[in-house]
Amino acid sequence: MADLWLLADVGGTSTRVGLARDGRLDRDSTDSFRNADFSGLADILDHYLTGHPTPPSALCAGVAGPVRRGTAQLTNLDWFIDSAELVNVTGAQDVHLINDLAAQGYALDDLDPADVTPLIDGATPPPEAARLVMGLGTGSNIAVVHRTPQGLFIPPAEAGHSSLPHSDDAIGALIVGLAGKDAHRPLEALLSGPGLTHLHAYFSGDTLTPKEIIAAHRTGDAGASASLTAFARLLGTVLGDLALNHLPMGGIYLIGGTASAVAPFLVQMGLAETFTAKGPYSALMREMPISLISDDTAALLGCARYLRQRKS
Repeated sequence: MADLWLLADVGGTSTRVGLARDGRLDRDSTDSFRNADFSGLADILDHYLTGHPTPPSALCAGVAGPVRRGTAQLTNLDWFIDSAELVNVTGAQDVHLINDLAAQGYALDDLDPADVTPLIDGATPPPEAARLVMGLGTGSNIAVVHRTPQGLFIPPAEAGHSSLPHSDDAIGALIVGLAGKDAHRPLEALLSGPGLTHLHAYFSGDTLTPKEIIAAHRTGDAGASASLTAFARLLGTVLGDLALNHLPMGGIYLIGGTASAVAPFLVQMGLAETFTAKGPYSALMREMPISLISDDTAALLGCARYLRQRKS
């Protein structure tokens, strides 16, 4: 009988679940669920497995929050996930929780090239170079992907909650006012779906969803265009800082619902200009390609690879 693994990608808004057979994702098995319709991940998996009665031998879940000692607290949703509860619900005796961006990073070598769209060209990547994935969705985070003789290695990170950069322009004034009495002004406060809404409220006074902002920009709305421009330029600045920290000469990858929505506008609105504006290191920055990942099952692919590495 084929070895059966249960895979989950737990975001702040929705959770995608699928099965891997003999270590490879069965795409026909994948399904997506609104988190608001369930009490937690265990509830979702219990519901999913009613249609897939064969018990899995292993489970890997990529979760949108820090993982500690087999548990995770989601950052943008009041869900606490405990590996012991997942064992009881699923029957899988081998349970692993990893950060959702780490799961995206583990997927890089398994993506179909058709699901990777170049946004900014760079130099030919060295084969062993580090890569960086940034997720833009309900929240934001990064994963830095290293190749090792034992497989891919991704250090834990919660960089989406590092601080927004200093700026002397209008965005700087917005950043200063973001947190009120709280001195912490995280990247995801602006570089996320809700962050784009914050930007638009600042520039126009209107509260719109990212989809509505993009539609307004297409009609020539000045506030929407200013919001998208600010988002693109701020993203370039932040990605440039992250790139200097990690030197991902193998490329930078954007992923997530917000990333896919804004990707068509990023380059024309200043992403490359602010990304490469690093003084004597500007030439080095131009060597790093930036791409968009459009595969919604990428985190499930990454969870499958993570389990393959654990069992190899």
